[in-house]
Amino acid sequence: MTKRVTLKHIANELHISIMTVSRALNGSPSVDKTTREKVISTARILGYFPNHIAKSLVKRKTHTIGVVVPEITYSFFPEAIRGIEEVVYKAGYNIMLTHSAEDSRREIAAIETLASKRVDGILVSVAESDTDFQIFQQVMQLGLQVVFFDRCVFKIGASCVSIDDENSALMVTQHLINHRYKKIAHLRGPLSVSISRYRLNGFKKSLKKNNIPFRENYIVESGFHESGGYNAMMQLINLPARERPRAIVAVNDPAAFGAMKAILEAGLRIPEDIAIVGFSDDIRVELMPTPLRHSCGCNKS
Repeated sequence: MTKRVTLKHIANELHISIMTVSRALNGSPSVDKTTREKVISTARILGYFPNHIAKSLVKRKTHTIGVVVPEITYSFFPEAIRGIEEVVYKAGYNIMLTHSAEDSRREIAAIETLASKRVDGILVSVAESDTDFQIFQQVMQLGLQVVFFDRCVFKIGASCVSIDDENSALMVTQHLINHRYKKIAHLRGPLSVSISRYRLNGFKKSLKKNNIPFRENYIVESGFHESGGYNAMMQLINLPARERPRAIVAVNDPAAFGAMKAILEAGLRIPEDIAIVGFSDDIRVELMPTPLRHSCGCNKS
C-alpha cells in the first residue's frame, strides 16, 4: 500500500523546514514567491493531498456546508443545489449533499451524519413526512448553524429562506378569477409542510376576497409529486360533470403535471375544459404539449 505523502516528505525533498512548507501551501506572505512555487510544484509531483480532517480538528472549521433536500427528481431542488454550490464555492467552501427522499427517518440519519462530519452549517428543506423537529434543536444546541430553505420550520430559533407562498398563491388564484373562473379547486400538499399551509391560505384568501364560496370537496391532497397530482385530479374528475371544477391551482408543478395527465386521459381539454396553474417554474413546463399557464379570456363558470 502506497504511503500518504506528508509535509515532511516535501520538506526533505527541498531541504527546508516543515513549517516553511506548511506556510507556503497555506499562502502565507512570510514565504517568498519562488519558494512557494517550488513547494506547490513539488507537492503536485509527489502526489501530496492536504489532510483536511486534521486541519479541521485544529481550526474547528471544515469549510463544508451540509445540504439536505427532500428529493432530486424534479428541477427545483437540483437548481437550488446548483445555486447553493455556486455561492459556497465562491466563499471557499464545499457542500456535502444528502437526500431524505421525503422520509423523516432518512432526514434524521442525514443530519446526524453531517453533524458527525463536523460541517460548519446545514441547509435543510424538510421532508414532507416531518412532524418532529427535535433533531434540529439538538444539533443547534451543539452550536451548529441550521438554515431552512423553501420548506420552513418555525419557532425553534432557525432562519429560513423562502418566497412569500401565501401571497403567491393569492396572486395565482386571482389570475384565474380575473379570467372569470369561479369553480376553482386546489391540489394541496401535506399540511405538515409550511409551503402547503401558506399556499392553501393564499388560495382561500383569494376566494374570500372575490366573494367566491369555498368548497371543501375542491381541496384535495396531492403531495408534491406527479402520482399524487394524478390521483387527486382523478377524484375531482369523478365528480358529476356539473360539479367538476373548471380550474386548478396545484401546490407545485410536478403535482400539476400529474393532474394534466389525468385531465387529458379523461378526454378533457386544457384549458378549454379545465385550466391549471402550478408553482416552481419546473424546466419541463416549456416541453409540455399543453401550456401549464395560460391567459385564455373565454367565458368561464
